[in-house]
Amino acid sequence: MRGTSQQALTDAEDRFEPVLAAAGADAATLGDQLFAVVDLLDGNASLRRALTDPGATGEAKAGLVGAVLSGRVDGRVVDLVAGMVRARWAGERDLVEAVDRLGTVAVLASAQTSGELERVEDELFRVDRLLAANRDVRQALGDRTADVARRTTLVRDLLGTKAAAATLTLVTRAVAAPRGRTLTAAVIELGRLAAARRRRLVAQVTAAAALTQAQRERIERLLERRYGRPVQLNVSVDPAALGGLRIQVDADVIDATVRARLDDARRRLAG
Repeated sequence: MRGTSQQALTDAEDRFEPVLAAAGADAATLGDQLFAVVDLLDGNASLRRALTDPGATGEAKAGLVGAVLSGRVDGRVVDLVAGMVRARWAGERDLVEAVDRLGTVAVLASAQTSGELERVEDELFRVDRLLAANRDVRQALGDRTADVARRTTLVRDLLGTKAAAATLTLVTRAVAAPRGRTLTAAVIELGRLAAARRRRLVAQVTAAAALTQAQRERIERLLERRYGRPVQLNVSVDPAALGGLRIQVDADVIDATVRARLDDARRRLAG
């Protein structure tokens, strides 16, 4: 998000944290209701414009939120969105994206209260790996011309009772409302938010063979020293890497695989 929108989102997150802490497991309900607000805003362009109109006062926009949402969602959701529209947003879509983000945060907070956040993070990674490995599943879930109910039913069939409730909620939401992203990108972002909830960075590690526990711990220590924060390793095995490691943390990429070195050597020889 751009400057003013990012600050507005940060402020909203800070205000929402005490609410989530007090809500406990009920935070999942707040998340579901925030997703409903997103759907409402997505389907009503005039309401989006009114709530982000720089010419209107914050109180007038907050009053409109109350008029539209009161009685339809929890008062805590009304208060949150009313506070958000008092802020300045760089674009109307930024407000919608921010509400969607806070819905996700609420669902993750509920999982954290239930002691399932680490499980959810691991399951999201496994869904990402499933999508990467299975083209038919990826296409079936990401086909936006197909009936939404059919695609969400497929999610439930794939995850079923094996997955945490928060995982099922978030993946189903990503399938039903992709918001211009591929499903893979949406699942990766969900994993990043789950890791952030645990105050960890996510390091995507690709190796030619499975890592030993000692190797994983050594990589974690090196990355934690570099970034100054705990790091969650998500390790994928790709024999095509031949050897070495490829590590990505947010936008930082360290590609020390044998394949990358060979590719670099070929480019140098060709040049």
